[in-house]
Amino acid sequence: MDNQKQLYDIMDACLLAGKVMLQSGAETFRVEDTMVRMASALGAGETYSYVTPTVIMFSASGRGEATTRLIRISARTTDLKKVAMVNSVSRKISTGELNLSDAWIELKEIEAARLTYSLFYQVFAAAIASGCFTVMFKGSWMDFLPSVAAGGAGFFSAIYLHRFVPIKFFSEFLASAMIGLISFAFIKSGLGQELDKIIIGSVMPLVPGLLITNAVRDLMAGHLVSGISKGAEAFLTAFAIGSGIAVVLSLL
Repeated sequence: MDNQKQLYDIMDACLLAGKVMLQSGAETFRVEDTMVRMASALGAGETYSYVTPTVIMFSASGRGEATTRLIRISARTTDLKKVAMVNSVSRKISTGELNLSDAWIELKEIEAARLTYSLFYQVFAAAIASGCFTVMFKGSWMDFLPSVAAGGAGFFSAIYLHRFVPIKFFSEFLASAMIGLISFAFIKSGLGQELDKIIIGSVMPLVPGLLITNAVRDLMAGHLVSGISKGAEAFLTAFAIGSGIAVVLSLL
C-alpha cells in the first residue's frame, strides 16, 4: 500500500511539472522527456507519457502494479521563465539534490508564481517593438510614432478583449481591426507616410512566433499530432490578424 501511495505521489509531481510546462508554452516533446526523467529519478518503474496541447496522459508501474492518469489543459500562455524553473527542478531531482516532498513544494510555488510583466510593461514593449519593426521593414522614421501608437493599442486590445471574449480568434481579429483603423487615421491626418509599413510593424507583436517555432520543433521530433495542432492554431491566429486588417481596408 505504501509503495502504491508513493507511486501516486510521484505521478502527481510529474503531472504537475508537465502541466506547468505545457501551460507556459513548452514543446510537447520537452514535457514528455521531463516527466519521464523525473519519474525515473524518483524511483518509479516503467513510465510512459503522452502529451498533446490539451491533454497529458502519464502511466507508471511499480512492483507489477500499473496506473494511468490524465489531466486536461484548457489555457496556455507564454512564460518561458516557468519552463526554465521546472527544468531546474527536474535537474535537481536527477542529481539527488531534491527529494519528492521538496520537489512537490517547489513545483507548487512555481505554479502559483506570477512571473509575467505587468500589463503596462507588456503594452509598452509591444509599442516600441512595433515602431522598430516598421523601421526594420524599411519604413520611414515618420512612421515610427504611428506604429508605436497602433501597435500598443492593438496589443492592449488583444489582452483586454480576451478577458471578455475568451475565444482567441475574435480578440485577435478585433485587435488587428483596431490596428488597421488607427493606422488609416494616421495616414489620413498626414502624420504617417506608408500605410502598409505601419500595419506590418504594428501587427508583429500579435504574430504567434513561439507557437510556430514549437510546431516545427514538435514535427521535427516526430510528434505529429501536437505539431499539426499547434500549426493549425498558429494558422488561425494569422488568419484572424489578416482578416481584421482586410475587413478594415475594404470598408475604408
